[in-house]
Amino acid sequence: MAENTSRARMGRLAPENMTDAQRKAAEEIASGPRGDVRGPFNVLLRSPELMSPVQKVGEYLRFKCQLDRRIAEMATLIAAREWTQVYEWHAHHPLALKAGLKPEIAQAIAEGRRPTGMAQDEEIVYDLLTEAFRNKSVSDATYERAVKQFGEQNLVDLLAIGGYYALLAMMLNVSRTPLPEGAQSGMPHFPN
Repeated sequence: MAENTSRARMGRLAPENMTDAQRKAAEEIASGPRGDVRGPFNVLLRSPELMSPVQKVGEYLRFKCQLDRRIAEMATLIAAREWTQVYEWHAHHPLALKAGLKPEIAQAIAEGRRPTGMAQDEEIVYDLLTEAFRNKSVSDATYERAVKQFGEQNLVDLLAIGGYYALLAMMLNVSRTPLPEGAQSGMPHFPN
């Protein structure tokens, strides 16, 4: 996907232009750990009945699941790369580094290369999600390695992270949601 510099399709909704359901959904997300309606939630606010359960899934995956944050954020970066989603990358790259993901691993993911020097759990996550995204499933060997490393619940949560951020990426890409003012994507747009 080539970088799209077109105008955003779904700008921020002004409170006075929201329906009652949209106001309720906006208040719900603003009162939670995110603190504001931005990025994909601004898009999802167009369907407030969808936004509420979707954001609860994201709240679980970001703030409550048992996965090590380094692994969860790496999974998010893999999804962002698969969809060339610069807003997600911009939001989660600093979180991944803060959680302990090595900058060179994040950079390789950004460039679409298999990272070198990954820890065993990072290799398994990389293989699991890249195989799932590209093949729409995973081999028995990849599945068994992932279950052995993470257990079934964490495997399900890893797949959910990939799917959740793919959903948000689709919303962000179609709506052409821009990066925050002055921000750089940090991820190349390819293929051209």
